[in-house]
Amino acid sequence: MTPLRAAFLETDARAKARAALALTSGAGEAGWPDRPGRPARPGLVTAREVRKRSPATPEGRIALLHALAHIELNAIDLALDIVGRFAAAPELAGAADAFAADWLNVAREEAKHFLMLADRLEALGSSYGALDAHDGLWQTALASRSDLVDRLAIAPLTHEARGLDVTPAMIEKLKGAGDTASAALLEVIYRDEIGHVATGFRWYGHACRARGIDPEAAFAPALTRIGLARPHAPFNEAARRAAGLTPPFDITFSAASGDSP
Repeated sequence: MTPLRAAFLETDARAKARAALALTSGAGEAGWPDRPGRPARPGLVTAREVRKRSPATPEGRIALLHALAHIELNAIDLALDIVGRFAAAPELAGAADAFAADWLNVAREEAKHFLMLADRLEALGSSYGALDAHDGLWQTALASRSDLVDRLAIAPLTHEARGLDVTPAMIEKLKGAGDTASAALLEVIYRDEIGHVATGFRWYGHACRARGIDPEAAFAPALTRIGLARPHAPFNEAARRAAGLTPPFDITFSAASGDSP
């Protein structure tokens, strides 16, 4: 088993993060599994069953950090998955090594984020797995498992870009609650995620051009195929522009569907 596949299938969350930190190379692999390894906890429930709590309370801050840690664990696997599943895609002919290097760097940063949040949860008297979480991110990964353009449209350009929209407000809420240590972690994550969206945008454009399709015109149809409820304004335009996203991508977010997130 290759180190890439072993990291993806690792069932211990901290061990997965450490394995991702150690990866320096990877390639597309035949028979790549559809699901990553996962620990026994957290239990996975529907998004509506995950309890919403105010970050003004200690319990609410733990719930917020736990949800973010779960997102980061999924983000590790999404970065590993895009290498193992797509690095041999025809759109990446001649560029597979650069593609893999970029996404393994993303995986390492997501692993750093997960470990920071897991450590912070323990400092607050909790741990990753102590609360339920949902499987929504991996459901969209499954929906985009056969198409590189769809995967890039949904993972970095939708999920991670939405993180750029909402993270500044979370930071301010944590600061307002006096939890400057947790706020500082989110500031690190926020800065790194701008780079992750930029990586996704660059490779999305590459894949679209390799197919001879216009990246802006292809974006809304990709999201429609996946069937995801769309984020809505307001968008963090400064962060999105820093990541290279152009205004038509914001407009297509809003216009692609009448659904609400």
